Amino acid sequence: MQIAVLGGGCFWCLEAVFQRVKGVRKVISGYSGGRRPNPSYEQVCTGVSGHAEVVEIEFDENIISFEELLDIFFDIHDPTQLNRQGNDVGTQYRSVIFYLDEYQKEIALKKINELKEKGINVVTELSPLEVFYPAEEYHQNYYNQNPQNPYCHYVITPKVEKFLRKYSETN
Repeated sequence: MQIAVLGGGCFWCLEAVFQRVKGVRKVISGYSGGRRPNPSYEQVCTGVSGHAEVVEIEFDENIISFEELLDIFFDIHDPTQLNRQGNDVGTQYRSVIFYLDEYQKEIALKKINELKEKGINVVTELSPLEVFYPAEEYHQNYYNQNPQNPYCHYVITPKVEKFLRKYSETN
């Protein structure tokens, strides 16, 4: 099993999509990239901790590659928005790839450069993973447990549906 740590707005959105990817074994919502140890959701939301909302993805590289995960990642969020995704605004919603090794860094740089060559102004941050903090339990598996929530219905469901249409072979 391999690990990828990605941030692209609200972690509920990424979690909901990556849970549906064939070869992904587990997705944990959490925080990374900040200054405060063991941050709370409230500290992350105010921006004082410096963390981004991220997901830690455990995946089987024999079924899906890190590169394929990044293709999905760049499709389900807008990597051109600095410190925001839609109405979610703040550094905690930044587009970021926390790489675990030089291989992941190389693949991420390649993907970012491919998008830039297509004229897409990618602002995705690329940083080494220092530490990942799991979010509070009520954030885990949020979309699946709260489908009636208006945010889930209006923001997450369209992302899940887009993924299911475009990547039907990977789910």
